[in-house]
Amino acid sequence: MKKTAPEPETVGGTVRVSDKTLRSLHGYQMKRTFNVIQSDLIQTLKPFDLRMLTYTALVLIVDNPGLRQSQLAEAMDVERPNLVVILDELERRDLIVRDRLKTDRRAYALKATLSGRRLCEKAVAAVSKHEEHLLRGIGPEDRAVAIEVMRRIEANRR
Repeated sequence: MKKTAPEPETVGGTVRVSDKTLRSLHGYQMKRTFNVIQSDLIQTLKPFDLRMLTYTALVLIVDNPGLRQSQLAEAMDVERPNLVVILDELERRDLIVRDRLKTDRRAYALKATLSGRRLCEKAVAAVSKHEEHLLRGIGPEDRAVAIEVMRRIEANRR
């Protein structure tokens, strides 16, 4: 006797795709969660004319004046050639400056300009508000546990 596949579940005439197996996987659930965060973050950063990567670079430069490009590439986990495009954009907008290091003429120290620091402050406030919105109903203890779990997963990569 031949087995037949179960009929797909429909909701309002639309076939509902089951991702039950995938939802049991942490990586899949984290990716779905990231998609929600990323979509909202893109809209949050739009008024500042920043993308996730330019925002990340700007925050790291503001928080670490004099940071070298190689250190920034490592902190952001991006290839150096890709970082150059990001830095060019920030520099073109007068948000950062690249100063040659006296100790190594091949390297640059990255510093935020006054307008870069001001934009960063406003963008960080908007992103904090974005996170509060997405994390509503989740208590401080659960938030701390989630951060710790994600840090442990990242540490396991090493």
